This record gives sequence, C-alpha cells and structure tokens, in this order.
Amino acid sequence: MTRLLELKGVNSFYGNIQALYDVNLHIDQGEIITLIGANGAGKSTTLMTVCGVVQATSGRVVYNGDDITRESPNRIVAQGICQVPEGRLIFPELTVQENLDMGAFMRSDKGAIKRDIEYCYDLFPILAERRRQEGGTLSGGEQQMLAIARAIMAKPRLLLLDEPSMGLAPLVVRQIFEIVKKVNEEHNTTIFLVEQNANLALKIGHRGYVMENGRVVLTDSCEKLLADESVKRAYLGL
Repeated sequence: MTRLLELKGVNSFYGNIQALYDVNLHIDQGEIITLIGANGAGKSTTLMTVCGVVQATSGRVVYNGDDITRESPNRIVAQGICQVPEGRLIFPELTVQENLDMGAFMRSDKGAIKRDIEYCYDLFPILAERRRQEGGTLSGGEQQMLAIARAIMAKPRLLLLDEPSMGLAPLVVRQIFEIVKKVNEEHNTTIFLVEQNANLALKIGHRGYVMENGRVVLTDSCEKLLADESVKRAYLGL
C-alpha cells in the first residue's frame, strides 16, 4: 500500500496547553482510519495539525512523501487534503448549490465539476430536493450531509472528518456513516475519521488509533479494537 500520511513524533499546543505528545500514526492510500478517545483527548487537534490550522511545535507531518509540517492551510488543501470540521461550518446564507460550488472553487474542470455535483446529489437525495434552499435553513443532519458533499467537491485524496455524528439522530448517523464508506469504496478516497461514536466508527474503519491525554495508547485493526476488553469498557459502554 502507498503511505499517504504520516505523523512522526508530533507535539502540538492548543493555545498555551500542550494537546499532543509525540504522536505517531500513519494512513495508507484507500484506508478508513478511525481515531477514538474521550473529549479533550487531542483528536480534533490532531486533525487541525494535519491541515495546518495548528502548527506542530516539533515532529513532522508527511503527506504523499512531502513534509507539510510548516505549510499553510490553503497550500495543504491544494495538495488534496480537505477537512469537514466539527460543527459543520457550512455557508448558512448560501444555497445548497452555492455551497457545493464553493467546494470546487480551486478546480477548473467544469465538466467534471458538474458530474461531481450530480454524484453528490445521488449520494444525498435530500440535498437535490433542497438545492435552492439556504444552507442555514437545513436540519442538523442535512447540514452535515452538505458539509461532506462540499468537501467531496474539492476531490480530496485525504478527507478528514471531525465528529460527523455530533448532535444527530441515530438513524441519520447510520446513513452518514454508510455514505462515508461508499465514498471510500467508490472513489478510493482515503478517510481519517475522528469520532466519539466509537462503535460505529470502528465498524466502518480498517484500522484504528486510541488517544488518551494527547497520546496514542493503542492501535490495531478496527476488528480487533472492537473485541478489545479495555476498548469495550472505556468507549463502547460494554
């Protein structure tokens, strides 16, 4: 497998507080990697460090063989990394269609953009129905769908998803996770999924990392993590 992303001994601060301690992890092309842990464990900071919003104070972030540790967020996006942040952060006053157009703002392949918009509408039929509706008037689940669809429009090689299930009804969460798996399988889009719903995340992932207090404390296949007694007790409520 092609190594797409690697964090090597990464330390990061969130404000004045150290959030990551010597984090080592890797993601191969085509994988769904899950990062689970309690609130405040450093999961979101890990994603923000990958995409350059938070600068690593030491260690290296290597993407597709290149050191991107000091790259700006816009240059990182241009290289094929796209994040769906916690809280969705769509453009509330723009329509669904305009939000999708914004997702493709760095692209110039008009024919492919049109095909990708239709692909997003096939993935999320409710968005097709609401294409002329302002994003801010959508339900929470519909806004999460729009945020993911907007990210897909950037044609990322690596898609970062930060807590996509937060605040959503269980039925909507299952639907979104099924679509995440479909995007991975149909487009070979590599996905780095940060998620508190450890049970669902581990069921769709290939490998997983468990983070506690800014440190990776366990890594294995998702199948083995689901069966791990310590993971069951701490994160699966079993």
